[in-house]
Amino acid sequence: MVDSIKRMHENSGMVFIAMGGNFLSATPDTSYTAEALRNCMLTVHVSTKLNRSHLVTGKRALILPSLGRSDEDIQVSGRQFVSVENSMGVVHSSTGKLKPLSKELLSEPAIIAGIAKATLKQNHVDWSAMVDDYDRIRDHIEAVIPGFEDYNKRVRQPSGFYLPNNARNGSFEPIGGRAKFTINELPDNALKSGELLMSTVRTHDQFNTTIYGMNDRYRGIFNERRVVLMNAQDISNQRLNKGDVVDLISNYKNVERRAPRFLVIPYSVPQGCAITYFPEANILIPIDSVAHKSNTPTSKLVKIKLEKVAL
Repeated sequence: MVDSIKRMHENSGMVFIAMGGNFLSATPDTSYTAEALRNCMLTVHVSTKLNRSHLVTGKRALILPSLGRSDEDIQVSGRQFVSVENSMGVVHSSTGKLKPLSKELLSEPAIIAGIAKATLKQNHVDWSAMVDDYDRIRDHIEAVIPGFEDYNKRVRQPSGFYLPNNARNGSFEPIGGRAKFTINELPDNALKSGELLMSTVRTHDQFNTTIYGMNDRYRGIFNERRVVLMNAQDISNQRLNKGDVVDLISNYKNVERRAPRFLVIPYSVPQGCAITYFPEANILIPIDSVAHKSNTPTSKLVKIKLEKVAL
């Protein structure tokens, strides 16, 4: 994702297609990502509902409304279902039961197949056949991805099926018959005076960037999301009080990023640390600060300072 955003930022001829979700809010370095989207020749969003990303577009922009997973999906071969993977690595079926809001709404597979038919002229894929019966899509997945054997049969089981997982299966293969240990240096996370190490988290009433409510029952926070949870001693050291309004500021490679107007809340976190919510604090996460190997944004490792706002 990070590399894709950088390419968008550098190449004004790119076409960007988002399948659902609120891409802009979900990504790191929100202002940088917004510039990248505006730099695209065309941005396309396949969506079930409007969101912030639809307002930050390329030189041309399309919003393609689609059926949601809760909508009934009838194709040539009859009622269809899609398969999804949950947080435990279980693949299961998802069948919609609601009447679609419009007869003009297409499913996500139908939209993608339609784009492919219109643009990929030199190919031998029968896109229409896959839309007629989603089992054919799953057959193709089974043919190329390990762990999906008997896909159409197993996905119809009430509980679905587990994807391969070495940790769960206990199927590690030791090198030379022995376990391999490595020595890794601890990162230098020393904080300067007034700095905190910020991590972003999700709330109880949230799925990715979809906010279903303003209450975080996990942590006892109600009716508010622009909060910074801090150790009580850090609050005292910075001469702040519960409920003070502060701007959060990160400075990475001499580039300042600012997230305005967060409420200070005492919470049981280690001294020197702070918690904010995703995606409100994504604007503070540098696009070029990523984890080694995985290249994922360092959303749990952002150094910030606080600046009290005069009310």
